[in-house]
Amino acid sequence: MGKQHSSTVSGFNTVSIIVDIALIVLTGYFSYFLRFGELSLPPYYHLFIFSASLMAGLTFIVANSYPQAGSTLKAVFFYYFSRVILGFSIFMLLVVFLKVTQLYSRLWLGWWIILAIFVLFLSHAGYSRLIAALQARGRMQSKVLIIYSSEQGCATLKNMETAGYRICRELDLQNDRLAYKGLAALVGNTGATEVWISMPFSDCSSIDDISYELRHTLVNIRFIPQFDDAKLLKHRISYLGSQYTIDLSYTPLDGFNRGVKRLEDVILASLIAVSVIPVCLIIALAVRLTSKGPVLFKQKRHGMGGEKITVYKFRSMEVHSEAEGALSQAERDDPRIPPLGHFLRRTSLDELPQFFNVIQGRMSIVGPRPHALVHNEYYKDLVQSYMWRHKVKPGITGWAQINGYRGRTDTLEKMSQRVEHDLWYINNWSLWLDLKIILKSCYKGFFHKNAY
Repeated sequence: MGKQHSSTVSGFNTVSIIVDIALIVLTGYFSYFLRFGELSLPPYYHLFIFSASLMAGLTFIVANSYPQAGSTLKAVFFYYFSRVILGFSIFMLLVVFLKVTQLYSRLWLGWWIILAIFVLFLSHAGYSRLIAALQARGRMQSKVLIIYSSEQGCATLKNMETAGYRICRELDLQNDRLAYKGLAALVGNTGATEVWISMPFSDCSSIDDISYELRHTLVNIRFIPQFDDAKLLKHRISYLGSQYTIDLSYTPLDGFNRGVKRLEDVILASLIAVSVIPVCLIIALAVRLTSKGPVLFKQKRHGMGGEKITVYKFRSMEVHSEAEGALSQAERDDPRIPPLGHFLRRTSLDELPQFFNVIQGRMSIVGPRPHALVHNEYYKDLVQSYMWRHKVKPGITGWAQINGYRGRTDTLEKMSQRVEHDLWYINNWSLWLDLKIILKSCYKGFFHKNAY
């Protein structure tokens, strides 16, 4: 089996992480000055500042993403607020474990956290606004010559003008594939500093010919995939043996990361399961007293790898029978659901027993919701890549659920959107993404309009 390699942090992100760590260190020293009026720090303060700063920087690396260009100020602020709080919280757990909290000023630490958040936010927001302003005034614009061989390629390149770039000349190869002859002279005459090419991947030979034609020039040559081809580049690029690969079906939840997620599940599910035992006892008693039948509803679902697992829920419907191979989904004002059942389903309290499924290792706290077996059989041929949902363990909550795709899936469009969100989660998993989904589920999971 060949070696697999992928870059997790590159280019601008690497520089940004280094700068951000440096800013956190500086705010640590400045906060000490604000608190004590001097910069003569004891050695253990130096150790704290550098260690906590590196831990905060590690959260940026684990998150594996920075705010995208054009992000709102709210999104940028939330990004830095959440990462700094998470990084400092993890480090403070270590400080508490070592029993050295008495050595440090809590007021200094509070000043440091607040200043770090605002300095990082202001530096990133200011940098983004500066670049945008310079582009708008033409200070950073380059003269660009664009080359395309299809209408889609033309539309792709013309779309770049909205980002502040100036197109000085176009070259259309749709009717004449040899029109690029003399391209070097054309670049010299127009004063272009960049050449952008957008063609189908099938025109690779033309791209090579154009690059050869420009071999004696110093222009930057960029290939911009067409809209359809760009979908391929959203996938991870790996190196196997001596070949590069585009991983069309891939999840970060392999190897070490799978162990990290399992540890996350065991710790959180154990804490939650213990804390909700009184609630579960009350619900179990209420179900028993208000309707006939078992307290728990057990149903077979597909787990990771398509393996059949038993999923637990508090019974929220009256006991009834279904035809072989059929499953009727709950509807609004469904007569099979008693008042207590409506309450349990609306608040998701009927799913509390699934935390024990998580402890058993059958499910995860976050992941694609497990569908009924008959739904899997029905939709696997209707929704592209539907079965890829089973590359990971099913979850109690998921990316689709916090984005509104919860409850009854009575149309193909609803199921397609749910699967699309599930696959995005699988392809972009990170520990921070799990925590984000869990936090959002806490206030989006209750009294959802699609749950009945």
